[in-house]
This record gives sequence, C-alpha cells and structure tokens, in this order.
Amino acid sequence: MRIVVCVKEVLDPDAVNNYALAGRLVIGDDGRSLTQTAIPRLMNGFDEQALEAALRLRDAGADCSITAVSAGPDPTAILKHAASLGADDVVAIHVDPTALDSHAIASLLAASVRSRGGAELVLCGRQASDDDQGVVPALLGEMLGMPVVTIARAVAAIDGPGWRVTRVTPDGDEVVEVDCPAVVTVSNEIGDPRYPTAAAKIKARRVKPTVVSAEELGLSPEDREPRVVFTKQFVPTIQGSCEFITGDSAAQTAERLIARLREESVIP
Repeated sequence: MRIVVCVKEVLDPDAVNNYALAGRLVIGDDGRSLTQTAIPRLMNGFDEQALEAALRLRDAGADCSITAVSAGPDPTAILKHAASLGADDVVAIHVDPTALDSHAIASLLAASVRSRGGAELVLCGRQASDDDQGVVPALLGEMLGMPVVTIARAVAAIDGPGWRVTRVTPDGDEVVEVDCPAVVTVSNEIGDPRYPTAAAKIKARRVKPTVVSAEELGLSPEDREPRVVFTKQFVPTIQGSCEFITGDSAAQTAERLIARLREESVIP
C-alpha cells in the first residue's frame, strides 16, 4: 500500500515567538512578510508527527511505501529530513506559496497524489504553525473523494482494508474505523517524533527529490487562482495591567479580592 504524507516548510515558531516577545518581530513594507532573515525554516511540527504516524504503521508490520510531498519555493531541506527519518520517496512541487491560498495548495497536493497512482492513506498535520488554518486536509479529502478523519493520536491498520483512528476530543478519546483510501490529520498527542540517526542523515544528503511543476501536474493558472487573498498581517500591540491586592491576613486579602471582583461585576 502507498502512504502519502503532506509536509510544509515553516518558520521556526519558537524563534518567531522569541522575536515577538522581545519586540523585534517586524513586518516588511509589503505588509505581509517578516523582515527577519535569521529565523530558521523547518518542517511543520504537526506534519513531522504525521510522518511519525506513517513510520509507526510500517514498524507495526504494514507493507507500505511512504512518500513525503511538499509544495514550496524549494522544500528540499525538509524533504531530505523526511528521507532521513525513513520516507521511501520525496516529491517537491516548486511553487511560490505567497501567491497561493489553501485551495490552490490542496489542488497541487491532490494532483500530485493522483499523478503517482493514488494512495491508500494520506496523512497531514492537523494544522500549520504559521497560519493555523488547518483547512488543506479537508479540501484534499474533498478533491480526492476520500473521507477525512481529524485530530488523530493513533492510526492502525485493520482488515478490510481500512484504518482504526483514535481521535482526540474535548470529552476524551474517540475510536473510529474508516475504509481505504482516507485522509487523516495527526495531532501532537501522538507523541514526540523520532530523531534520525547520523547514518540516516548522511544517506539523506544524497537524496534528490522528484521535482514537478504545477503545469506538469495538469494545473492551469486558473486552477491555482487564490480564492482567499492574503492582504496584511501585523504584530498586535499588547497592553497589560496588573493590580496587586494585599491585606494584613489571608482572610482580609480574600475579602478585598471578592469586593474588587464585585465592583467589576465579575461575580454577583
């Protein structure tokens, strides 16, 4: 069987947060891109956990090939990382993501899956750390005619063939079964992904992704026309104030706190 894992290159979210906390996160003159060039780029964390789910299926005995596919200006680095982790094949779709929306990205990924003979399972991260939209997997399922199971913490093969997926919900875990083929989004509850060995990293350096263009996938410029246009992003100004309530004793402090909360109509 064939498993396809969709991966995305993003800015390191920890580095972005550090810049933001330090007040050094600056938007460029175009109003859409960050000016910081020192922020490293890496594989989206949820996508790395989706790849981990695929590798665990193989570890459990599934006879499968794992393909990692990414759409971007040059996703070679993250695809080599996927190869070092254990992906059998890596595919790069060279596009400018700033000119595309989620629908166009999903169209590219769906065309890639179809062009290579389809898949019994398509795994995606639950969302990307840069835009937090999480809509590409749903669009991908619609375009491929596959059911979509979201927020998985575990994926296992069953007879049928099909998949048993343990979903994370606010009320606890939920176990569902779905026939092949299917799209499953993976959440961080699956656990930490594995680290590549030194030997695997060295071997992955020689891996050359299969590079395809939108035109080779049969998508015209009209097919890639964004339906949602990204116009602006900004760093919000955060203002906070803190009021300390003290007293001669814990009881007096509690009384003053309750009185203050009633003044603000927080409690009756």
